[in-house]
Amino acid sequence: MTSQTPTDDELDGSSAPLIEHLKELRTRIIWSVLALVVAMILAYTVWNPIYNFLTRPICAALQDRGQECGLILLKLQEGFSVAIRIAFFGGFVMSFPIIGYQLWRFIAPGLYRNEKRAFLPFLVASPAMFVLGAAFAYYIILPMVFAFFLGFQQGPLALPDQSAGAEGSSALAGIVFQGSVSEYLNLTTRFILAFGMSFQLPVALALLGRAGLVSAESLASTRRYAVVIILTLAACLTPPDVGSQLVLFSVIYGLYELSIQIVRQIERRREAKLRAEGLWFEDDE
Repeated sequence: MTSQTPTDDELDGSSAPLIEHLKELRTRIIWSVLALVVAMILAYTVWNPIYNFLTRPICAALQDRGQECGLILLKLQEGFSVAIRIAFFGGFVMSFPIIGYQLWRFIAPGLYRNEKRAFLPFLVASPAMFVLGAAFAYYIILPMVFAFFLGFQQGPLALPDQSAGAEGSSALAGIVFQGSVSEYLNLTTRFILAFGMSFQLPVALALLGRAGLVSAESLASTRRYAVVIILTLAACLTPPDVGSQLVLFSVIYGLYELSIQIVRQIERRREAKLRAEGLWFEDDE
């Protein structure tokens, strides 16, 4: 009984000792960290324009209510920490494609050429879906969230004198938004990163489906567990208010259902290809 071995044309790389894989992993991690650091330095040089961009949603919501847009510094050193936080956020976004490329360079030598061609679309789709999720959070979700939160403001309102000057005038205690820069950026960046990473779900599940590790039937049968996991993630990634958690849960669960349909299409294409080649066999009941 003979066994077939892959040819050099089918497999670009060869099996290497564990130490070689660890060296390669170290190299890819170093390049990823270096890309993040360089991107953070570049983002730090333009942190003020990035700050202005990130504060547009709250300024637009305040302007709609006739209020002046302004955030306050609660601590003397808070301005510097805000600049560092913006630099890290901008650096992560800018270096995300490079980090993904380094991941590809690490796993590519162990893939067949047809597997590389199948994996490449997912590599391109990953940063695209991240940008799509971040844009969805910035342009759609954040304005809705800020409009809801700012709706709890009131006054200060002066009530008319009801006793003809005997008791003077009374007033309601005003509720006015005076946001901290650090608190606002923490909320905004968490929303953007959470939605950006959440939009990776269809890419990840489609890749697993392409590799045959998951099926549409298995994903559909585990919906109840997926709901619990998604609720837990939404509670961890968003601020501790029910509204934000429900918004993120709805988006992630919608992406989960979309992933099921994508995996089902992948399975149908695989079945059609195998039927055309005469390699498809129905399982016995």
